[in-house]
Amino acid sequence: MSDELLAQLEAWHEEDEFERIVDAIAEIPKEERDYELVGQLGRAMNNLGRYEEAVGQLLTVAEEGTDDPLWHYRIGLAYYYLDRYEDALREFEAADKLDPGDEDTLEFLESIRQKLAEPSPDEDSADEPVSEPVEEPAASAAAVAAVPVEGTDSDPAGFWDDHADGAEQYISDPPTDDLIASVEESLVFKLPASYIDMMKQHNGGIPRNRRFPIGGAESGEAGYITISGIMGIGREKTYSLCGAEGSRHSIENGGYPEFGVAICHCPSESGIVMLDYRPSGNDGEPEVIFVDKEQNYKITKLAPNFEAFIGGLVH
Repeated sequence: MSDELLAQLEAWHEEDEFERIVDAIAEIPKEERDYELVGQLGRAMNNLGRYEEAVGQLLTVAEEGTDDPLWHYRIGLAYYYLDRYEDALREFEAADKLDPGDEDTLEFLESIRQKLAEPSPDEDSADEPVSEPVEEPAASAAAVAAVPVEGTDSDPAGFWDDHADGAEQYISDPPTDDLIASVEESLVFKLPASYIDMMKQHNGGIPRNRRFPIGGAESGEAGYITISGIMGIGREKTYSLCGAEGSRHSIENGGYPEFGVAICHCPSESGIVMLDYRPSGNDGEPEVIFVDKEQNYKITKLAPNFEAFIGGLVH
């Protein structure tokens, strides 16, 4: 690989232009891709949440990567987000042996060992009645989707609490098409049409209903997550997607996965609500998930799409 191409790939990586990296390398015939180039491709695919593809690419240079801690780290990361924790443990242990003391590697190792120590769902449910579900999404997708999204179309003021403390740090002017395109380019993800439509009416803010039921619980605080607000499309407000406390800042500084867009913070930095593009790709319709930082970044699916998530919020 030429120094010029490597410099360009690194520049795109710094700018979060991961699709451009994949597209550029894809134009090079497979037989002409060297070890470094395949590693760059695997890294970009990891950053896009294309973990299965990343594993496939990295395994093609497994022999050359045997003594490279970075190769073990990259494929370990892909295994981790595929929930293949035993494979991930093997690779991160190899990375740690080759490059002892790397902080990111040690954090993954700690998280993986905790996950492997947790009882499996079958073990948890061994003494429970058969009729009790072992694991349940936050709410039935059909039930959530059926909830009317009050206040977002005919009466946006009914949905938002503009007098809530801190609301001014969320609310921006309605986004222009150019701003939307610019923010999407920075995020490297296409925002859902329902989210864009909502932000064109009221660009970010604190909703009156800020809780979302999880785990199938019918009542009790433990059966809900609480959001602090919904980030709008912009760069100037602190809690806008590209603001000082926006999506990229939250993901990079909070250690959250890079397969989507953070749209809601939660009180006490306990977690974030994200648009999850793993099932759909960067230009598809994302699901909505909660990433629980206090539970080793446990992921809970909340809704099949943004509109259903908004419809599922309760007081």
